[in-house]
Amino acid sequence: MAEGERITTPLISLITINYKQAQVTCDMLESTKVLTYPRFEVIVVDNGSNDDIADRIQQGNYPNVKLVVSPENLGFSGGNNLGIRHAQGDYFFLLNNDTIVTPNLLDQLMIPFAQYPDVGVVCPKIRYHSQPNVIQYAGYRPLNIYKGQTWAIGLKEPDEGQHDQPGPTWFAHGAAMLVSRAVLEQAGSLDESFFLYYEELDWSARIRKAGFQIYYQPDALIYHRESMSVGKASAMKVYYHTRNRLWFMRRNVSGFPLLIFYLYYFCMALPKALVKYTVSWQPTYLKAVKDAITWNLTHTTKPTAAVPMPVAMAGN
Repeated sequence: MAEGERITTPLISLITINYKQAQVTCDMLESTKVLTYPRFEVIVVDNGSNDDIADRIQQGNYPNVKLVVSPENLGFSGGNNLGIRHAQGDYFFLLNNDTIVTPNLLDQLMIPFAQYPDVGVVCPKIRYHSQPNVIQYAGYRPLNIYKGQTWAIGLKEPDEGQHDQPGPTWFAHGAAMLVSRAVLEQAGSLDESFFLYYEELDWSARIRKAGFQIYYQPDALIYHRESMSVGKASAMKVYYHTRNRLWFMRRNVSGFPLLIFYLYYFCMALPKALVKYTVSWQPTYLKAVKDAITWNLTHTTKPTAAVPMPVAMAGN
């Protein structure tokens, strides 16, 4: 790379988390070898795995990969925040380890930042790895403040170009989001109290409150092997979905809308889930719900602490 190109091309720090999935992580790393963007580094955060990820990275010949080892599982938020602390980029690409990238991904994700000064986050179109022409994410619809729900646009639709219009969207998708350094400096980082699930929705809400746009870029594409980390159904997933839906609403909605949400959730949504887990007799799921409610009763909301930002590399 010429020196002039190095100076004018922003450095992207690609950050991914490994949790007992060394082969899955290396599949993603292998796919990054086709990326055409000229300046990026890769930070792999090993989240208390105790697996052979270090040996696999060395054997896989990934020269621009830096491994950061945490002795404990810090969750999605904590793991990404740890990666950010070790990254030197102008932009931070938080990418699930269970994804496969496409060659011009980073090039396309950078375009909206150059076009619109208020863009703070850009997300690609996401398709399912197991169904390569089926959409998982093409932006998000607005939050229903009375039910605490939002839906990904295009979810489970065959991709026939119907969602190929780029533009602002309400929420980023946690599987893949390119974030500017300015967002981290002004809106803070991921809130580690979530640990798993809803953290990107909470972060998106804070990012938009700080005056940034979240942008959907359909010309950028990744493939997602969904729910590889905790499985498609598990007591852990039930616990964090239940806990963090309430936690997210408590942090981001107030007054009459929050009251309506409580009535809806505790009189309709929660009883429905309890009946389902009782009829199918899943006691671990019932305990997960109880523990999630108890956690909310014993925790109060507080401001999000920012992650200390690394100093950008000279010449960026």
